[in-house]
Amino acid sequence: MTDRQRKALQIAGWVFLSLFLLGGVGAGIAYSKRESLLQAALDRAIRKAKRDYNLDVRIGSATFTGLSSVAFAHISVVPEQRDSLARIERAEIDVRFWPLLVGKVGLSGMTLENGLVQVVKRDSLTNIDFLLRRKRDSTATTGSRRTDLSDVAENLIDNILSKIPDDLNVRNLEFRGMDNNDTVSLLTQTAVIKDEVVTSTLKLNRDEATWHVMGTADPADREYDLALYADGKPLELPYIQEKFNLKLQADTVRAELRDVDRAKGEFRLEGAGSVRNLRVNHPAIARTDVLVDRASMEANLFVGENYVGIDSSSVLRLGEVSARPFVKYTLTPNKIYELQLHTDQMDAQALFNSFPQGLFESLEGMQVTGKLRYDLAFQLNTAMPDSVQFNSGLTPDGFRIIKMGRTDFAAINRPFVYTPYEKDKPVRPIVVGPENPDYTPLNQIAPDLRNALLTSEDYNFFTHKGFNEKAFRVSIATNFKEKSFKRGASTVSMQLVKNAFLNRNKTLSRKIEEILIVWLIENQHITPKERMYEVYLNIIEWGRNIYGIGEAARYYFAKSPADLSLGESIFLAFVVPRPKAALNWFLPDGTLQVRNVRGYFRLIGRIMARRGLAAPDSGAYGFYDVRLREGLRREIAPVDTLFNPDSLMLDPANDDQFDDTDEGAGFGNFFRRLFKGKTDAERTSPDQPAVQPETQPTEVAPTDTVKTRKQLRQERRERKRREREEQRLQEENEGS
Repeated sequence: MTDRQRKALQIAGWVFLSLFLLGGVGAGIAYSKRESLLQAALDRAIRKAKRDYNLDVRIGSATFTGLSSVAFAHISVVPEQRDSLARIERAEIDVRFWPLLVGKVGLSGMTLENGLVQVVKRDSLTNIDFLLRRKRDSTATTGSRRTDLSDVAENLIDNILSKIPDDLNVRNLEFRGMDNNDTVSLLTQTAVIKDEVVTSTLKLNRDEATWHVMGTADPADREYDLALYADGKPLELPYIQEKFNLKLQADTVRAELRDVDRAKGEFRLEGAGSVRNLRVNHPAIARTDVLVDRASMEANLFVGENYVGIDSSSVLRLGEVSARPFVKYTLTPNKIYELQLHTDQMDAQALFNSFPQGLFESLEGMQVTGKLRYDLAFQLNTAMPDSVQFNSGLTPDGFRIIKMGRTDFAAINRPFVYTPYEKDKPVRPIVVGPENPDYTPLNQIAPDLRNALLTSEDYNFFTHKGFNEKAFRVSIATNFKEKSFKRGASTVSMQLVKNAFLNRNKTLSRKIEEILIVWLIENQHITPKERMYEVYLNIIEWGRNIYGIGEAARYYFAKSPADLSLGESIFLAFVVPRPKAALNWFLPDGTLQVRNVRGYFRLIGRIMARRGLAAPDSGAYGFYDVRLREGLRREIAPVDTLFNPDSLMLDPANDDQFDDTDEGAGFGNFFRRLFKGKTDAERTSPDQPAVQPETQPTEVAPTDTVKTRKQLRQERRERKRREREEQRLQEENEGS
């Protein structure tokens, strides 16, 4: 070593020694002044809370109890002119040293004793309004600056996890929620984290139930494995059932956090969750309790600059089967929804065994053999809804039914008794077979009626396998653009299954069960297409207490189904969506109104003629030849003739004035609107059609009063919309 090197080392040593001494002196001064520094920091925090959030924060005393631990007494947080938010009698925290060097606060220990944290809502005001107000204010000042969602997610999770201490000791801390007169209370009698072991005892609504959180926690490595269960009874919150009519019970709920990471511009979170013996009951889901024996998910969540989602490496398990989900929601520049669900080939019986008990009642007890694979792909770009992608398929491999379940789906191959319902009450039994004089075999029904109804309901019925994915895509796009349920996607197969085999409850489970039964009937060839259509025509509702084409032809026209004309056939197809309103379309002399009806005849007639099902007609395809039988004409009310435009196309979902059912509101109404179909109170026949390029016209009841200006404006807007719809349907038809 040269003299120059030795001299450089000596200088460096003196410099480091000087810095160390200065640091030590500074630390000593800081240590001696730490109480005053602590008080100054608390004063700043209290002023900031008052200035930014209108919070009155009070601390009875604060003092250091160790090198990095602080004890507080008599803490209270009260928003201005609101109920108290928090009161804590004693708190002590111990801060990790190393995170402080990079400006982060991490807790190594925490003790809380005798406290209350509550959220109170009185009418429209809550004691956490300051958070919502602060959020609006902060977004208003950011201007056009784009927020990176991955940064938001990382900061949020980091702030939460950093506040979970290595050692936790909580005693008598109550969390309370008050919504006017409803109160939910959860008292943490004890909650302890010691040597990575978590134990706790919680009291729900004082002595209503005792809950426990048990498991392991490693805050330093951010790994958690926790289970929640109750003593001697299932987990449940009566408040949810009272508030939303939703029953939720479970024996055990488990959650696991495995990894939190940031890579390639994405924030990622890996975890898992599971539930045992989950019981769900809600009128929109099923009519009885649904029991999920066991379900779990290994979830890999990702958050990018403008999107969030669940990675396809995630695994969803239900009973004996598993699937790989992929979900992605892109916020900007356009909102894009993406969903995929794929399974490997799975044992078919394992799939049927895994259906939750009470969800698909007609399938319970079914025995099958072979393999099945399911694939679903969905994408909707809100900027281009007509380009929606939707593909769904259950692929069989050696699949067959060994034994039917609770319901024999082959029953419609032979005579049976069908009972329609209205408002959950049986109307009358109807024999679907030769014993019924009104029963009409398919070959004895006028071809014009068979073709007109298929043209309006399901033109591809004899070629598809129960479903029409194009119709689903059109339905999704239409309903999204209209922001409400305007178009369905039920095929004749689906409508027949709903009426012949399923209960009349409008539930999510019934809709899925309907799809499953259709797949079984169509793919296993349980019933020939001709028989399905024959039964369909003999059980659907055509008017008030009029079921089947035999009754309908005699009731309206005093004819047999074989003698129906083209015009009469198109009219009967026209009234299927709202059969109880059929007589409203006739004038007192027995002829049809021009308004909203003649345009339908022209549209359906042109489509039939283009397909070779009817002769071309420059008129209105039998519209002027339709005559209601004389005995019914006295029931027709006079109509206003001052306003009688000839509309070309209508949408059956727009007219609810003939809907006899009460859909209700609230939580369940979302599902009812999403899967809306006609009950027997509206019609015992199928859901509104939308599987073919042609959409059903609807009815607008004639009125004997002069319309208001508002009504006229609404009708003009509706007429223009219908004309655009007709043009689109014609373009679809030309391309089909």
